[in-house]
Amino acid sequence: MLTTIYRLIALLVILLVLWNLFTEKKLTLQLNCAMVLIPLIMRALLIK
Repeated sequence: MLTTIYRLIALLVILLVLWNLFTEKKLTLQLNCAMVLIPLIMRALLIK
């Protein structure tokens, strides 16, 4: 149960970062969002 909630929170944050990635116009901030996505995706998939 707790793992499911953890994954849902991670997926919500991933969606928000993806939305920011595609709405941002500056390349440096897009790259920053892309770098943040990598550990978030790993957390959602429970990969350490």
